[in-house]
Amino acid sequence: MPGGRPVKYKTPEDMQELIDGFFADCVEKELHPTVTGLALALDLTREGLIHYENKDNPGFADTIKKAKLRVEAHIEQRLFFNNPTGCIFNLKNNFGWKDKTEREHSGNIGLGELMDDIDGDTTGIE
Repeated sequence: MPGGRPVKYKTPEDMQELIDGFFADCVEKELHPTVTGLALALDLTREGLIHYENKDNPGFADTIKKAKLRVEAHIEQRLFFNNPTGCIFNLKNNFGWKDKTEREHSGNIGLGELMDDIDGDTTGIE
């Protein structure tokens, strides 16, 4: 990088060794892997991690993306331990689930008739 800071890692394999060490350390110490923890293990900031993930660094991009997927998979697994809210969050964000009820109306009902139906429904309301 002319005029810039020299790269910290010359090859993706050098970086992968530290990544593998990070995940092994998490298992040994019973820690949950995080993106921030990954960046710290690589002696990078989160922005530095994103820089290595950039498409301009193809070998490193795949290495970082796979490491982040491992973090993501761990978090996703944790959602299922007594955390229905986390499961719902996952289903909504990753699988397109929605909190909405859809009504289908058939026939040619006009707006006036629809309003009459709504106004006429006084079940228990005075």
